[in-house]
Amino acid sequence: MRPRFQYALLLGIIAGFTAGGCEEKIKPSVLPGIEAANLPQQESWNSTIVLSDSGRVLARIQAGYVQKFDSPQETNMSQGIVVFFYNDLGQQTTTMWASRGVVNERTYDLRAEGNVVVVSDDSTKLRSERLFWDNRRRQIHTPEFVSVTSSREKVQGQGFESDQRLRNYKIFKVTAQIRTD
Repeated sequence: MRPRFQYALLLGIIAGFTAGGCEEKIKPSVLPGIEAANLPQQESWNSTIVLSDSGRVLARIQAGYVQKFDSPQETNMSQGIVVFFYNDLGQQTTTMWASRGVVNERTYDLRAEGNVVVVSDDSTKLRSERLFWDNRRRQIHTPEFVSVTSSREKVQGQGFESDQRLRNYKIFKVTAQIRTD
C-alpha cells in the first residue's frame, strides 16, 4: 500500500470508531410490564453489610440475597439474614436471625421480618414475626406479639421495646410465667 492510501485508510477507521463510539451500542431491555425504575441498582448473593458511624461498627448483616434501591433509598435482604449488633467498645452483644429485612439507607434503621429470633450475650431470647432496630437510639421494638425467655422468666405479650442487648425491656399487654426460688 502506498503511504497516502494507508494514512487515508487509518483516518477512515479512526473516524468510524469515533462516530460509532457516540452511539449507544447496548440498550438495556426491560420485560414488558416492568418499569426500570422499580428494578434494583445493585444486587448480590451471600453478602455482608456493615453499618458503621465514624469508623465504629454498629451492626454487621449477612444475607443470602441483597437488592439495593436508590428510590426509595433502601436495601432489601432475603433468603435468611443474620445481624450482629455491637456496643460502643466494638464488642458483639446481640445476634438476630430473620427470614428477610430492609435497611433504610438514610437512617440505617432496620426492619426484620419472618421468624425473628434475637439472642443476647446473657442468653436472653426474643421471638417475634417482625422487629425494628432504631439505629440512632440503639433500641429494638415491635407492635407485634413477642415471647422473651431468660434464665429466670418467660414473658409474652403484644408490643415490645428494649435496648439492643435485651437488658431493659418493656412488654405491653403481658402474660408471664415467673419462676420463684
